[in-house]
Amino acid sequence: MPRFYLRGFAEQERVVTVRLPGEQRFPQSINNASVAKDFYAVAGHEDGDDVIERVLSEVEGATGEVFKRIGDGTWPLPLDDRMALGYFVALQATRVPVQRRTMDHIARQMLRLQVGAGGKPGLRRRLEQRGGEVTDELVETLWQQATRPEGPPIERPRVEHIKQMIEFADELHKYIVGRPWTLVKFDRRSLITSDAPVGLVPDPQDEPGAGVGYMTAWGITFPVTRKFGLLMSSPEPLIELKIPVEKTHEGAADTTQLGTTQLERFFNQQTVANASEWLYHHPEDEKFVPEQLPEPNPVTVAMSGMARDFDGEPWFEDRRVMRSDAAGIAGPAAGGLPPLLGIQDVP
Repeated sequence: MPRFYLRGFAEQERVVTVRLPGEQRFPQSINNASVAKDFYAVAGHEDGDDVIERVLSEVEGATGEVFKRIGDGTWPLPLDDRMALGYFVALQATRVPVQRRTMDHIARQMLRLQVGAGGKPGLRRRLEQRGGEVTDELVETLWQQATRPEGPPIERPRVEHIKQMIEFADELHKYIVGRPWTLVKFDRRSLITSDAPVGLVPDPQDEPGAGVGYMTAWGITFPVTRKFGLLMSSPEPLIELKIPVEKTHEGAADTTQLGTTQLERFFNQQTVANASEWLYHHPEDEKFVPEQLPEPNPVTVAMSGMARDFDGEPWFEDRRVMRSDAAGIAGPAAGGLPPLLGIQDVP
């Protein structure tokens, strides 16, 4: 989380940090809150290991100026400022640690399914194809590691998250800036923020539990500071009225609204619902943290519809598995899964 952003929820450079589900609460400096050392470091990059940090710093600097103009009363925003703030919001949806953990989780679960579907005979065959001695003890050790519920102990390369972060931010940007924006200004009540501050509001007409994305969400919430909340609502009314998206980009549909108790609770509930592990708030704003807090949510994707346990027996006949091995997949019914990634590197 950028320091300039946390400063909007701080007093004398300090915020209160709440770890879900709420038992741990403590004040700390914004210099220490939400810090992960070398999170964006790219070892060996020709422009320096900190090249991504420097790029993000430029984005944050430009966005900080936009925040100042909002605080000074500028609304709607000029086009350039809108685009800059929209990109910052998109980055805050993709750069957070929960996205990297989700990438690792998916890779682990896919590899778990791949190994489990092939059974111990398939695992042995793949190890033998890589050369070296393959003992029963080695097969059993790797089998136990690969098929445990959380998946094998692997991590995707850091650079893959960085690439995904940039690609996804570019893609999400249009779904953010193409919506009508409402700036909600709070006086007596305040907003909190989290380690994943962009909230998706489902369409009330959707079935309970239905998925929600940046294209389909009824609204997108973002706490700008403790006193300003940004609500990016549905573009459908503008589409029905055939209002060009260029007009939306110019702020023609943007409004301001005074914050109410209902709006404060709406924003803060969305912030809590989207949080992964941490909440942050001004030292005077503890009363605005919802009483009921969820357990930590380390990943945003859950795997379903697959076997919970594997007994070591292949799901498919050997001849079919061997034929699919030539194509680099786990089996003809596995939906074109990727090759057995990194199994030789599993400790």
